[in-house]
Amino acid sequence: MEVQTSRRSVVWDVLREVLAARAEQAGRDRLDVIDAGGGTGGFAVPLAALGHSVTVVDPNADSLAAARRRAAEMDVRLTVVQGEAAGLDSVVGEQAADLIICHSVLEYVDSPADALAAIARVLRPGGTVSVLAAGVVAAVLHRALTGRFDEARALLERDRQGMPGSGPRWFTLPGLTALIEGAGLTPGAAHGAEIFGGLVPSGLVDAEPGAAESLRALEAAAATYPALRDVAAKLHVLGQR
Repeated sequence: MEVQTSRRSVVWDVLREVLAARAEQAGRDRLDVIDAGGGTGGFAVPLAALGHSVTVVDPNADSLAAARRRAAEMDVRLTVVQGEAAGLDSVVGEQAADLIICHSVLEYVDSPADALAAIARVLRPGGTVSVLAAGVVAAVLHRALTGRFDEARALLERDRQGMPGSGPRWFTLPGLTALIEGAGLTPGAAHGAEIFGGLVPSGLVDAEPGAAESLRALEAAAATYPALRDVAAKLHVLGQR
């Protein structure tokens, strides 16, 4: 659990900064947040607990039911709507959000470009989308480090040739930036998340007093360091309308 907290902390730190800046810009503390593909509410419920108006949009009814239960357990108000990211504007309306969460979604949608185009239409002027997606470099490295050399080479070749393949997608930072620009949004800060977390055995973190906090500090320091950021398991990029 401590390792997972360290992995997510970089993204949460960025989101807190985005929310604070938007609240000051908009002149209101309660912001409208939409979590596109938010599943069971892992990000949405804590954001709602901060006092924001949060809507989760997800195609899976079971995931939405789990999000409702999680919100009830924390005694926060959460709106859930069944729908696809690519049809987000038709579900919640245009210019409806100050912040849109798009985490671990582009890997699975039929068209990442269509999903981001719909997200752009839902953002208000000055609003921000938080995009988090799996990094291809980390996927190749992790397979090689576990002895799956053929899988690592196949994934690398697939990415080089731009082949869609089967199963989830992986991204590079330039690729994500291009998608954000293609949706008519302005790319913002880029961070690497889970740079070391996937490589460090959880037993090592649990066994050493203070190791979890040290890992968190290391992840935060490396998050914007280009050579390390680009090999993160998760790439985090902001886009602004």
